[in-house]
Formats: sequence, structure tokens, C-alpha cells
Amino acid sequence: MKKILQIILKSLSKATIRKYKPGIIGITGSVGKTSTKEAIFAVLKNKFRVRRAVGSFNTEEGLSIAILGDWSEEQVKIVSKFGPSGKKFQKLFFWLGIIFSGFLKLIFLPKSLYPEILILEYGSDRPGDIDKLSNFVRPQIGVVTAVGEIPVHVEFYSGPEEVAKEKSKLVKALPPRGLAVLNFDDNAVLRMKDATIAETITYGFGEGAMIRASDVSYFIDPERSREGPQRASASYGVDSGNDVAGGLSFKVNFDKNVVPFRLASALGKHQIYAALAAAAVGIRYKMNLVEISQALEKMEFPKQRMNLVKGMKNSIIIDDSYNASPLSMHAALDALKEFGDKAILKRASGRKIAVLGDMKELGIFTEKAHQLVGNLAGERADYLFTVGLAAKFIADSAYNQMPKENIISFNDSAEAGEYLKGFIGEGDIILVKGSRAMKMEKTVEALI
Repeated sequence: MKKILQIILKSLSKATIRKYKPGIIGITGSVGKTSTKEAIFAVLKNKFRVRRAVGSFNTEEGLSIAILGDWSEEQVKIVSKFGPSGKKFQKLFFWLGIIFSGFLKLIFLPKSLYPEILILEYGSDRPGDIDKLSNFVRPQIGVVTAVGEIPVHVEFYSGPEEVAKEKSKLVKALPPRGLAVLNFDDNAVLRMKDATIAETITYGFGEGAMIRASDVSYFIDPERSREGPQRASASYGVDSGNDVAGGLSFKVNFDKNVVPFRLASALGKHQIYAALAAAAVGIRYKMNLVEISQALEKMEFPKQRMNLVKGMKNSIIIDDSYNASPLSMHAALDALKEFGDKAILKRASGRKIAVLGDMKELGIFTEKAHQLVGNLAGERADYLFTVGLAAKFIADSAYNQMPKENIISFNDSAEAGEYLKGFIGEGDIILVKGSRAMKMEKTVEALI
């Protein structure tokens, strides 16, 4: 039954693409795909009919869902790998509903109502995944975010080089008039310009990037809780007034033009990368930097990804609980240090606390990756709390930079949250991050 459904979904999706001929923007990378997708959507949505894949559903089935209809993340969650177990009949009826709806739209929906642009994530858990996805839906624009020295999902690859080779297949699939949008600061990604016949545009912080960020600074206004597009705490059943007004400001340099950008409730360097990639796509669609800046200032970044949330005892939580990789862990710890220093200086109180869970799917790199995070955590935080077995390597490495009494390990995120409720003090800055399987959102729930 599953194979029959997959064949029908794939055939129906291909027929839909042939009929409506939307522009396809494909995004891949080891970190930042979803934030980049949302940033591109924010830039394009006011000028074009745009649809993006919901959540982080980046398989063939995920692409089909985006092609065949505009479904909510809650609806799609039932068939995602992080959705509820069991419920076979509910899942079957969901797929049948998508197929039935897709057939009706293919027959009756006029071309003027179908999206002009589809923004899709191309995941690569295993070798061959990108080939399969790009053969299914060939993009005209390919965006590669980052690979890093130890990428996420490296478990089924021989090493980072093979991961980069797999990701490069997205830009290889681009047509001659296509566009490859590449991260200038990631050497593995930058080398992909030799793998494509399409035009290339680079983005990053380094001198030489065609679209370059500079003059990055953090801003915070803890008293102004209801302004701006903050909504992280709402995902925990708390009024969005619990969110903290703050984020990142920076300048974007392109073709002798310099324009200020501002991202509300965003703290991660990878979120600036997402904005730069979105700027590259916007420029491709004849938008100027001022339009792009205005669109991104109103953007809502996905929940549980470097969102600022007001916690108990006037603390600030950096909620990055959705997922984790070595690259995103390093970026989050850098943000804890830099933003924490600014916030604590402004509030004249507080400590920098890192609550870090296991990073999954790293295979033979598990121990090394966690040790490297531990070294950085010891330098960036005042206190360290780890969650899970692999995260004990983080704790062990941090002992070299931090007093042992400032480090505690827990078995699960709920236990860590209960302890922290009594530990945190007035004005503390708390980073919460770990892989999806660690359910680090339970720690955040306990502290709001």
C-alpha cells in the first residue's frame, strides 16, 4: 500500500509541475535549511505567489506535499518522522486526502492560482538522496547553506567529504540558466562552484563574498515585550508577550551598495547566512536590497531556533531546542557569549548558562564532535548542564576550562528542567539546545 501511494504521489506531483511550470528553489546543507527556506519565503511572498515546504519534511513525500497543496505544519506532522507513532489509519487517510485534492486541483485549478515559485528542502540522510530528489523535482535555483567539518547526518557516510559530494549534486542538477547560491565561508560549499554549469553567486562574511555581511551587533530591549514578530513562547502555550524584544542588526554589501538589515528575535550567525542567501535569491528575482531588508525585518523565524523567550526570575532563554549539529552548536555558544555579555551588561545581573543535549546521527564522529563542543562551552558559558549519554563528553571536555562544580549532567531534558527551576537566578541568560530526539523543549517549558 505504501509503495502504491508513493508511486501515485510521485506521478501526480510530476504532472502538476509539468502543467503549472513553477520556478523551483531547492535548498540543501547540513544546517540552516529551514531558516533559509523561511527567509527566502519572507523575501518573495509579497511580490510573487510562493509556496514553501512546511516544517523540515525534505523527503520525496515532503516534496510531494508541497507541490500538491498548501498544508499546515500541524497537518503534516502526523506523517513526518517526528510525528506520533502508530495511527496508521490516520496517516493513510491523510495521504489519500492529499492525492484526491491533488487530482482535483490538477484538473480544475487555473494556472493563475497555482504558485509561481516553490521553495523546497532537499534532505540527504544517506548517499543517493539528493540524486533521487533532484531527478524527481529539478530546481532552477540551488542554495547550499553549510557542510562544516563534522556535518549532521554523517552517520551513513564515510566522512565529511562524502557528505559534501552528496550535497553538491543539487547544484550539478541545475540547468545552464540556473543559479547556484553558495556559502563563501564554507570551503566545501564554495568548491561546489566547479560542479555546476549554472551561474554562481556567493554569500558570507569573508572578503570576496559577492553578498557580504558586516558590522554585526546584537540589540535587546527586555521592557518592550509585545513589539516585533516574536512568538517563540506561544509554542509552549504561553502568551507571546513572554517573548523578549531583541535580535541582530548588520549591514549587507552588494555591488557597491550597503544597506542595514535587522532580524528580530534572531541570534544565530546561521540566521544571518539565511538572510544573505535570501538576498541572493531576491536579487535574482529583480528585487533591490532595500525591499529585501524590509521584508526580512518582518520575518518570523521558525520556533525553537535561536528564539528569545522571557523565563522565570526575569531570565532570558535562548530557545534553540529544535535540533543540533556541531556547526550549529558552535554558532549557538558564540551567540550565548556575545549576546549574553551585552544583555547582562544592560541588565547589570545574570550568568551565562548552557544546557546542551546529545547531537545524534554523527556515527564514528560522536565522541570527537561532543568534545569540541565541550571545549567551546567551557570558554563561552559560566555554567554547563548536559543532557544524555553522548553529552557527557561535552561535560568531560569542559572541565579543562570551567570549575567542576559548575558542570552537572542529567539523563533527560525534563530532569534538567526541574533542577534548573531552582537554580536559575535573576537576569540569567540560558541557552537550551540539543538534537530533536532529546526533546530539549521540555527544559524550556520548565523555565518559562
